[in-house]
Amino acid sequence: MLFKKKIHNCVIIGSGPAGYSAAIYAARSDMNPILFTGFQTGGQLTTTTSVENYLGFPEGVNGPDFMKNCKKQVERFNTKIMNESVNHVILSSKKGGIHRIFLSKTEKCIESRGLIVATGSRPKFLGIYKEKQFIGLGISFCATCDGFFHKEKNVAVIGGGDTALEEAIFLAKICKKVYLIVRKNNLKASKILQNRILKQNNINILFCSNVTEIIGDNFLEGIKIFNHKSKTSRTVLISGLFIAIGHVPNTEIFKNELDLDEKGYIIVQKGKTITSKPGVFAAGDVQDSVYRQAITSAGTGCMAALDLEKYLYVCVEE
Repeated sequence: MLFKKKIHNCVIIGSGPAGYSAAIYAARSDMNPILFTGFQTGGQLTTTTSVENYLGFPEGVNGPDFMKNCKKQVERFNTKIMNESVNHVILSSKKGGIHRIFLSKTEKCIESRGLIVATGSRPKFLGIYKEKQFIGLGISFCATCDGFFHKEKNVAVIGGGDTALEEAIFLAKICKKVYLIVRKNNLKASKILQNRILKQNNINILFCSNVTEIIGDNFLEGIKIFNHKSKTSRTVLISGLFIAIGHVPNTEIFKNELDLDEKGYIIVQKGKTITSKPGVFAAGDVQDSVYRQAITSAGTGCMAALDLEKYLYVCVEE
């Protein structure tokens, strides 16, 4: 029976760029990793139609195809990939201790000396009709990823925080007009970003406003905006809608097991992937609330595998 009475060296939770990158490095270091894909195999990039800013693809690459290639590369090095989600974990506080990982479907308990958490994060949604349907078809959560496709066109950004303003400023450089839709009557972003926004002639800020309807049949064509101060609605034709109302790290199962920051992201040592529990490492968006890019996630996946390799070597030596 698989896993019976066997203690593994490396278990990876998550199958985005961070998880797959960690698996490649772990496998090449003879740690015989087991990777659990989680509820969304391939992570957020599977919802992106085209990735044009990942190194090594001069013509860009389709998001789902890119993740399929990552999976094939991982399988080439004989990583055991399991289409399972993790229900909960019990993590040891002792150096060289055994971590217990419980699976959702089979309810099996997997034991491992090393654990790499690459569960990623998920964007906050508005909760309106067609929102999820049009992801990759005009709706995006990343301007640096998808802004290029709307060059010289009209777009909208939703949010009033730092991320929303950064997205709007970025888009203003390449788009004809940017509508910044803010729910409140003021911006909550840092003053320096607010000052930059006000200097942009092609950014139109709509305060006290919400998007109530997404217009389009097969792709985004426009949005309906309701101003709850004037009680009026207007329709704006746009090719892109960028939702920047925050992300939620997928750390629910680690809430009482690892140190998390106030937003729920896993806290790691500066410049490393080491968490608050020995033998547990975190990579990708689950510990990164700043960059959230595929290439940075892959980089930290590599770091996590190397950090784990060093940890296991030290444990054996001692």
